[in-house]
Amino acid sequence: MDRSASRRTILGGVLGGIGAAAFAGPAAAADAQGPLEVGTHGGKGAPRPVAPVNQEIAARFGPEYRTLPAAVAGVDIEPLIGINSAADLAARRKAMIDYIWKSAGQPRTLPTVETGVTAPPDFASLTGIRRIDRLTVPLRYQVSAKVYDIVPHRPWNRRLALYHNGHGEPFDTMLRTVQPLLDRGYRVMLYAMPFQHWNQQQIADPKDPAKLLPNPSHRELPPWESAEFSTLTFFLEPLTVTLNYAQATYRPRSVEMIGLSGGGWTTTVFSALDPRVTRSYPTAGSLPFFLRPASPKPRPTTGDFEQTKDALPGFYAATSDDYLDMYVLASVGQGRGQLQILNRFDECCFNGVGHRAYQAPVRDRVALLAGGRPEQGRWDLLEDATHDDHTISPYALSVILWDLDSTNVTT
Repeated sequence: MDRSASRRTILGGVLGGIGAAAFAGPAAAADAQGPLEVGTHGGKGAPRPVAPVNQEIAARFGPEYRTLPAAVAGVDIEPLIGINSAADLAARRKAMIDYIWKSAGQPRTLPTVETGVTAPPDFASLTGIRRIDRLTVPLRYQVSAKVYDIVPHRPWNRRLALYHNGHGEPFDTMLRTVQPLLDRGYRVMLYAMPFQHWNQQQIADPKDPAKLLPNPSHRELPPWESAEFSTLTFFLEPLTVTLNYAQATYRPRSVEMIGLSGGGWTTTVFSALDPRVTRSYPTAGSLPFFLRPASPKPRPTTGDFEQTKDALPGFYAATSDDYLDMYVLASVGQGRGQLQILNRFDECCFNGVGHRAYQAPVRDRVALLAGGRPEQGRWDLLEDATHDDHTISPYALSVILWDLDSTNVTT
């Protein structure tokens, strides 16, 4: 989400609205081609990080940040989740892909690759890097997307992490998240939103392809959306094509995805439509449609162009709530799982505690579709009240890293 509020140093730790079970087993062995298995309940390992609510910050916020909004009163969440079977999973995923790529299917193309490029200045603080490759994905209207593929200096653990930044979000959160992944031996791909950061560029006029227009904001994309082309490809095709490359060349045994803000939205959508993503951690990126107007700060939470029914009624077309469905889609499958992270006191968006209304129903629906077997699908939600910023906090990051280390998805 776009915002202009100032950044503050994050202190303290908190968790509110905690889910119940924790699976804390060691990582199971997997070969380079097979799925990554989850740990087992009761296994040895460090316990999940927990912390009390930051009361100093909480005291600055009103009751709307600690009580369920009136909009959830009497709402039956179960019918709002439209995924009830394996057939529903396949049909909903196909409908998403058909809309984005107009029934042509996900691209099978590969990016162009520049090996051993000079690290961008913004990455200067990262250490433990053996090599950085730059992947370029050509898109429509003379647009392209650049993705940085970072090879760790330490021996690769055969796991690939995708980190997706938000709309103009400073790089501090990205760097703070990526560094411990490199330290653990992850290969990491870094993504920016369309027309943001290293993807700033001109775009061809939809009415005159020979004419180039200035770098647009995401709010200015409606003229390019048509029955023949979806602007969602600007957001999602770079992920598809670069993941094709990873699978064709170095074949990671698992793919994890983390995203903040607009990158959190991208993580939600892409992990729903592409089951190659093993585990996902969308942060401060979405709420179900029925809850958006009830957020303590509803105006930014109602969503950007790419997040709204009004802008993309053909994509958000389910009779159920599209986002609840996507949470389920991202979570069901061998070794798959999602941990949604929302900041209770987020200065930007998707704040408050309304998410508590759907946490248990979504978690239970995923468990039902997984046949009660965590290795076949898990979903949960981490409510982070350690701070009042729009970020992946140190506390949330500690939970993500713990979850990755224990090959599990749980709060």
